[in-house]
Amino acid sequence: MKKFFPILFLTIISALLIFYRFTAIPKNLSFDEVEFTKLALSLDKKPYIPYSQLATGHSTLYFYKILGSLKTFGVNTFALRFPSAIFGVLSVLLFYLIIKKIFKRQLLSFLLALTLLSSHWFINFARFSFEATFLLFLELTSIYFILKFDEVIKVTTPFLRNSVSSFYLMMSGLFAGLSFLSYTPGRIFFLLPLGYLLFKKQLNNETMKQLLLFLIPFVIIITPLTSYLLTNKDTRIDQQFFLNNHEMPVQEKLAGFWQNISSTALMFNIKGDVNGRHNYPNKPALNPILGILFIVGLAIAIKSSFAKASKDKQLNIFFLSYFLLSIFPALMTYSWENPNMLRTYTSLPSIVYFVGLSVVTLNNFFSKIIKIKKPKYLVLNILFFIFVFSGIYELRTYFKYQSTVFNQAFEIKLPLEKAIKIKNP
Repeated sequence: MKKFFPILFLTIISALLIFYRFTAIPKNLSFDEVEFTKLALSLDKKPYIPYSQLATGHSTLYFYKILGSLKTFGVNTFALRFPSAIFGVLSVLLFYLIIKKIFKRQLLSFLLALTLLSSHWFINFARFSFEATFLLFLELTSIYFILKFDEVIKVTTPFLRNSVSSFYLMMSGLFAGLSFLSYTPGRIFFLLPLGYLLFKKQLNNETMKQLLLFLIPFVIIITPLTSYLLTNKDTRIDQQFFLNNHEMPVQEKLAGFWQNISSTALMFNIKGDVNGRHNYPNKPALNPILGILFIVGLAIAIKSSFAKASKDKQLNIFFLSYFLLSIFPALMTYSWENPNMLRTYTSLPSIVYFVGLSVVTLNNFFSKIIKIKKPKYLVLNILFFIFVFSGIYELRTYFKYQSTVFNQAFEIKLPLEKAIKIKNP
């Protein structure tokens, strides 16, 4: 019970929060959601299509999930948003398993999983039909298996070291490949587990074998889409990749790139996304409590990465790399589209990891200077209160304030089954 209760509780509370007034907040549909429905329905009763030019161009993996939901529940708002919500619930559970494996503290891991869940940034995209939570689920699954691999190879039993570790590596490669087939920012995610394998140790026969075990399922999974993209343009990337705009002067590109860096950096603590579908306009992505802990944890991770010998150096570099990969796609788009909390959505696990890192560091620091028998319980009680307060603050932001802008941000007021029949709803 001690092992499975947190998972059961997280499942229940995640489902309750994500599905609470699910079709009423937001009540209307966005234009993109209507287009996504049309794209999904266009795939029905046809051979597998890796990429569709509909809805400004998308790889289709997620839209097959939407199609399955529409065929199960009918063409309605609930069916359209159901896959995103389910992958939101699963992402919370996976994050808990990952963070518990890292910090090895059940209570802290549970609180950090609740912090991810209650974030208005996270819960917003879990409640309508965008691809963000699906991509997050795939990336977290790949990370979970690469960490399981790292855990198993330390076991001396030859069977576990050879057979089971090979399975975990192949599963990590498989889900990295599925991430490639998902939302566009997932195309570069594979560099994270691949880099983890490459820089973990010196290149030798064992390392090459591990790389092959990861790459074989990855390459097989991405082949249909890469074959298509070799002969066809990715419409979305062609539209958004501003460095490829030959009519834009180099000086303007450099100014735009710097503006992207500054606006994305300010997004976390100062000025967030202005898009009402993504955020309460201009509100920072993180509340003051999480924002401070995030900055402290980020500084600790950077300092640890440059240290010659550090206990958590490898994990800190891993999550720093994940964070940079997650914000990189936004930096490559036109500056007027930033800050963008959709394209940087997968930075959330790294952010919460940095929050956890700062909590552990502060706990260890105060445990040394507070002269009482069991200082850790005092510190943990304070931290528990802080996390609970932060979670309530975030949920209040979403349900009380952000929900008020949805009437304007979600512009289609027709039922879904009617909206998809109108050329310009």
